[in-house]
Order: sequence, then structure tokens, then C-alpha cells
Amino acid sequence: MSDFEIDEAMFGNKAQAAHPEMSLEEQLQLHQQHVAELPEDAPAIDRARARLDVAELLLALERKDEAWQEGRDIIDTFLNEEAWQDAVETYNVLFQCEQPASLSALGQGVWLAVTFPIMPQTTITMLNHIIDETPADADGAAVAAITSHYIADLRAPEDKHESLTFLTSKILADVARRHSNVESQEQMDMWLKKLELEDPKAFLPRLSMVIDVLVQDDWWFDREAVREKLPVH
Repeated sequence: MSDFEIDEAMFGNKAQAAHPEMSLEEQLQLHQQHVAELPEDAPAIDRARARLDVAELLLALERKDEAWQEGRDIIDTFLNEEAWQDAVETYNVLFQCEQPASLSALGQGVWLAVTFPIMPQTTITMLNHIIDETPADADGAAVAAITSHYIADLRAPEDKHESLTFLTSKILADVARRHSNVESQEQMDMWLKKLELEDPKAFLPRLSMVIDVLVQDDWWFDREAVREKLPVH
């Protein structure tokens, strides 16, 4: 596992952050009441976002079966509405529910997080899950770590760029150390070259292979149709 824990505050757990003075059970009851009181004609995405808050709190309470059901019920709404940030946050919950399809959820979430310019903190968090799930001597963690660093450099806003790239460089160094006992910059340069991690045109297709292994053809959306929504594909 990575030595660098990703702060869930980076992910934007709005449900817990909104009422830090309340217990998780009290927060859950509050958010469940909010869902119940939504008008019947409330926009589907508003209802889904309210239920995502519930799912996050259920997960925090280790009620993983219930959190899974909430997340699975709302993911299609976010996908249909092209609400990619919300979709990835939902996939994050689904992965952590430790259900039979949780690895598929992780792969799909990572694909969306890398494909679309959502919050870079979210993408880093999702890629870190791959690192945690990958054996120390496997290349998949290296591919996830270099992609994380690439995304941070490419997408982080100016006021977050230094802190995020510092974090991802540390994650990359940690992965290199456990993969090949890399300790110096010279060794790092050699390691990056050996594993072909210097060019995104080389490592991004390899990330796609890692994602395919995770998902195992259990896609919950049409990737080709989603690709068509990109400005360049």
C-alpha cells in the first residue's frame, strides 16, 4: 500500500464537512430526511446528489451494503446527465463498499477521472486506490502513480499546483522505492526510462490496460458513446 494517505477532505465529502459537530448517525438521519422531503418533481440530479451524501455517510458508518445500493441506484443519473465529478465520487463510494463489482467500479471511475477534467484531487484519489490494490512488484502501481503526477501537473489550478504536484511526486517516489528500491534521482530517472513512464503517449495506453483488467467487460456505460462527447477523441 502507498505510504501517503489521501485526505478525504480533498475528495469533497460534503455530507460530513457540512456538520462536523454532529455524529455520523445524526448526519445520516439529517440527510435521509432531506432526501425524503424533496418534492416529487425535484430534478433527478438534485435527488441523486442528496443520495450521494447519504451513501458517503453510510460508508463512513461501515454500512457498506446499504451504501452500495444507494450508489448503484444513482450512478446512472450522473452518467446520463454527464455529471462526471459526481459520477466519479459515486464510483469512489462503490469501490470502498467491497462488493463483488467494486473493482469494476474502481476501473470505471478511474477511466472517467482521467478522461474528463474533473477536480484533480479526485483523480489522484482514484488512482491511489489502484496503487493500494497493486502488488509492490507490479507495474500497474507505477503507471497509476505517474498518471497521477501527470494529471496534477496538467490540471491543478495555480493555487493548488505546488501542493498537489508535491504530493504526487512523493507518491511516485514511494511506488518506485517499493517496486525497485529506488532511492536517488539518478535511479529514478533510470527507473522511469526502463518502465517507459516518461511519455504520456506510452503510459496512458498502459493505464487503459490496467483499467480493462479491473473492469473485466463489466462496463455500466458505453465508452465509445462517452468518447464521442469529447472535443477531441
